[in-house]
Amino acid sequence: MGKVILSAFLSMALLVTVIAPARAHEVMPAIADLSHEAPSVRLTLRLNAEAFLAGINLDGLSDTNESAENTSYDALRALPPEAFEAEVNQKFDQAFIGLQVFLDGNESPLAIAAIQIQDPGDASLARTTLLTVETPLPEGTRTIRVAWAKGYGSLVLRQQGPEVPFTGLIEAGSSSPEIPLAGQAEPLSNIQGFFAYIPVGFDHILPKGLDHILFVLALFFLSTNPRTLLWQISAFTVAHTITLAAGALGWIVAPGSIVEPLIAASIAFVAVENLFHERLARWRPVVVFGFGLLHGLGFASVLADFGLPEAQFIAALIGFNLGVEIGQLTVIAVAFLAVGLWFGRKQWYRTRIAIPASAIIALIGAYWVVERTLLA
Repeated sequence: MGKVILSAFLSMALLVTVIAPARAHEVMPAIADLSHEAPSVRLTLRLNAEAFLAGINLDGLSDTNESAENTSYDALRALPPEAFEAEVNQKFDQAFIGLQVFLDGNESPLAIAAIQIQDPGDASLARTTLLTVETPLPEGTRTIRVAWAKGYGSLVLRQQGPEVPFTGLIEAGSSSPEIPLAGQAEPLSNIQGFFAYIPVGFDHILPKGLDHILFVLALFFLSTNPRTLLWQISAFTVAHTITLAAGALGWIVAPGSIVEPLIAASIAFVAVENLFHERLARWRPVVVFGFGLLHGLGFASVLADFGLPEAQFIAALIGFNLGVEIGQLTVIAVAFLAVGLWFGRKQWYRTRIAIPASAIIALIGAYWVVERTLLA
């Protein structure tokens, strides 16, 4: 009886960080498009504005339920779009005090130019706010610098207009380099682009890629045999690399309303198969490859939001994919150190850890299929 309790506890402990966020409010990355045509400089930010108004520290945070200010966040999220827009107007100066624009080294005051609330119609889901701010652009201005305060999380900044625009990731508490209005005199090197996008890919898995984490865990729980895991991860990696590249290049365009429910279905399918097979069936790598194609399209949609610098397109794409791979291997390493290393060779490992864990993953995947289909 003690072993049964222990194994059940271990299975739940491993998945507890998965079950809770499935119902929570995921923190979205902030993305800003910078444009500068006389008479003004404009920043259009796509962000989770409720988190900023609630004063949540977004540095390293993946879910607002983990914050002490979550009650304030939920109250703001419950407001209808019109009322929330009024809140943004009223609290802008306080909530976004850490967003600064410097023209030729001098700070220039920001004012709201437009607010667009993209509400999904479900208060249990995070919504996106497009917040456009502007400042006067004096004649003869040569450079712009954007500062982003601690607590704001990371910011993807994309310059619009020049032939060689600036694209970069700004960490909380730092600022962009001085960006020439005419664009970068010399684009970043391929090496710089490569390394800049590794953390972007990793961040999409850990902590924000909940569905991809579940899929990788479902692969892990089939068997502790290293060869079994290697075959599956290899098939998954090759497949999602293909569609990630094709999607990023614009060769394949698949609507999220189709891709997201299918990704959820892939999680449920693989997890259910774990319940009936304890060895690698001949068809399993083929199935995993097919599902990997779907996940690659999901990665491509995320990358499309961030944007890839044209001058370092291939290098940045490879860096993003490497970041994804590092994230996946980290998930497997954590799962192995948590249960596989200690209990993987126990006779009761499959019945008391692998099967319960797979069943929970299957249930979450099935729930997401229904949820994502209804919201499509």
